[in-house]
Amino acid sequence: MIVLGNKEYYKGIGQIQFEGKESDNPLAFKYYNPDQVVAGKTMREHFRFAIAYWHTFCGHGGDPFGPGTQQFPWDLSNDPIQAAKDKADAAFEFITKMGFGHYCFHDNDLIQEAATFGESESRLATITDYLKEKQAASGVKLLWGTANCFSNPRYMNGAATNPDFNVLARAGGQIKLAIDATIALGGENYVFWGGREGYMSLLNTDMGRELDHMGQFLTVCRDYARAQGFKGNFFIEPKPMEPMKHQYDFDSATAIGFLRQYGLENDFKMNIEVNHATLAQHTFQHEIETAAKAGMLGSLDANRGDYQNGWDTDQFPNNIQETTEAMLVFLKAGGLQGGGINFDAKIRRNSTDMADVFHAHIGGADTFARALLTADKIITSSSYEKLRTERYSSFDSGKGKEFEEGKLDLKALYSIAQDNGELTLQSGKQELFENIINQYI
Repeated sequence: MIVLGNKEYYKGIGQIQFEGKESDNPLAFKYYNPDQVVAGKTMREHFRFAIAYWHTFCGHGGDPFGPGTQQFPWDLSNDPIQAAKDKADAAFEFITKMGFGHYCFHDNDLIQEAATFGESESRLATITDYLKEKQAASGVKLLWGTANCFSNPRYMNGAATNPDFNVLARAGGQIKLAIDATIALGGENYVFWGGREGYMSLLNTDMGRELDHMGQFLTVCRDYARAQGFKGNFFIEPKPMEPMKHQYDFDSATAIGFLRQYGLENDFKMNIEVNHATLAQHTFQHEIETAAKAGMLGSLDANRGDYQNGWDTDQFPNNIQETTEAMLVFLKAGGLQGGGINFDAKIRRNSTDMADVFHAHIGGADTFARALLTADKIITSSSYEKLRTERYSSFDSGKGKEFEEGKLDLKALYSIAQDNGELTLQSGKQELFENIINQYI
C-alpha cells in the first residue's frame, strides 16, 4: 500500500516490485524477493529492512567544503510543525513505495529542535502523534528510535561522559523524551550511539570516571524504559573514532566488555555498522561474529566506506564479496536478535534527482539478498561446512574433546606434548575457502 499525504513527492515512481535478475528496469528489485524463503525464513523476515530518517529525508549533501546540493520539497515551510509533517508524508510515501516494513530515527530528524527544552518536548510530542497516524495507515513499524546527543554544541564534550553534570542531565532529559516517543510509536528497540562519548585528548580527561558515568547513565535509561513497560532491546552502536579521537564503544568486543562490566549485558545488544567496522580495522563479518559469539547480535547498519578514505562515508552497500562473507556468519548465527537492517547510508553529493534515492536503496537491498542466496547455497551445497568441521576434528573426540570439557590440566597437556613429539603441519586451505566463495557468487 502506498501512503500519500496531501501531495506526492516522488512523482512518477510507483511501488517497487521484484522482477528478477534478467530485468533491465532500474526501479525494480533483481534479487530481493521479500516472499522468497531462504534457510527457513522469507527475505522480509531475515532482513526487516528499515529506512534511516536522517540520511534519506534530512541529508542535504553538505560536506566540509560546501553546502548541500539537495533541495527537498518538504523543507519549504517556515513553520517547524508543518515542515515536520511534510517530511513525514514524504517519508511514508517513500517507505511504502519501497515496500519496506520499518523505519528508524533520531529525535531531531523528526522535527527541528526548538530554542528551549520545553518547546522541543512539545514539538516532539506533536510529531509523534502524527507519526502514529502514518503508521496506522501504512502498517509500517518503528524498528528503533534514538536521540541526537552529539550535534548540538552543548554536547561538544560528550553527553553521558561530559565533565559537566548539567550537560549530562540535559542529555538525560532529551533521551527520556526519545524513549517516550519510541514507546508511544511501538518501537521494537532503542539505540545508543555515543557520537561524542570519548575523548579528544587524555590530558584533560579522567577516562575511568567518564566510563563509570556512562555505565550509570545507561543503567538509569534502561531502568526508566523498563518501568514504562518497554520490552524491547537496547542497542549499542560501536564506532572507533570520528568525531572523537577515541570513542569508548570502539568496537563490538570493547562494547561487550563494557556492558558486562556494568551489568548491562542482559538488556543490551550490538547494532553493528559496516563502515564503523572497517574504521576499527576489522571486517563487517568479524564484528558480526564477535557479537554473535556473545549472544548480542542485535541489528545491522547497511552501508560501506571508501577504502581510500579514513572517515565514515556512509555509502550504500554494493560489495557482494564482503556481504556474502557476512551473510555466512549471519546465517550460522541464526540471524538477528530483535533488530533489522537499516540503510544508514546516503546518496552521493552529486546525486540530485529524486529517483536516485530509490536506485540506492534498491541496490542495497539487492546486494544483501544476493549475498543471502549465495551464502545459503555455500552452506547447503558446497564443501564449506565439511572443510570447517574437519579443521577442528581433533577436538571432537579423545583428548581434544576432554580439553574442551575442562578435563585436562596443564600437566596433562605437557604429557601429551611429550608423547606426540614433532607434529605434521595441517593446512588451513584458505585459498580453497576463498575459491568456494567466488564459485558460488
